[in-house]
Amino acid sequence: MTRVVVVTGGSKGIGRSVAQRFAEAGDDVVITGRNERTLAEAAAALDARAIQCDARSPTDVSSFARQVGARVDVLVTMAGGNSDLDRPLGEHASLEEIAAAWRANLDANLLSTVLNTTALLPAIAAGGSIITVSSIGAEYASTSYGAAKAAVAAWTAGLSARVGPRGVTANTIAPGYIADTDFFRGQLSEDRLARLIDATHDKRAGSPEDIAATVEFLASPGARHITGQTIHVNGGAHTTR
Repeated sequence: MTRVVVVTGGSKGIGRSVAQRFAEAGDDVVITGRNERTLAEAAAALDARAIQCDARSPTDVSSFARQVGARVDVLVTMAGGNSDLDRPLGEHASLEEIAAAWRANLDANLLSTVLNTTALLPAIAAGGSIITVSSIGAEYASTSYGAAKAAVAAWTAGLSARVGPRGVTANTIAPGYIADTDFFRGQLSEDRLARLIDATHDKRAGSPEDIAATVEFLASPGARHITGQTIHVNGGAHTTR
């Protein structure tokens, strides 16, 4: 049976690679995004359904959930990103500015994950998979982005306990540095890039395909007893032992 796979933030970057993986497998793929033009282009290239949605907006997410339909087999919440890169805090930022920056990252990463997952939860039946996205930055959560991603992992672990009796798995993927995306908004220096790669054991940057392949596995029959976990995909830049 063809699966219904929803990928939020699926119009570009890692999300698009994830959506492409499922589309090539013959699944019915739904992607979301905020930019109408980028979303339409990605949907046409992938032969996917496109639903414009701001993942942070309860109104948008409610409308999106209604449009998806009554059944979802795989949900991948890729929407997010480090909002501090769009409006970096100055050295002498006020408490008001700090509060706004933290709320922006919590909204972009934690709230978007909670809203989209909660909205689609009734449609996810036995055998379904929920895959959320954290970050290697969650292991060093001194920033609002790292803290938000750490919260995503914690929330997903709790979600696993709720949905497990229904035969649904819930896991988090935590990528390290992934090349060929616009995550850093052009702000990644050559020196920092070298340090990120040097921190890995395999001495290479990750690729969107590395994450897509891991997502595909977590949604496969072979991963049915893997749930409540954070799967690190970072070339050894962070180890769990």
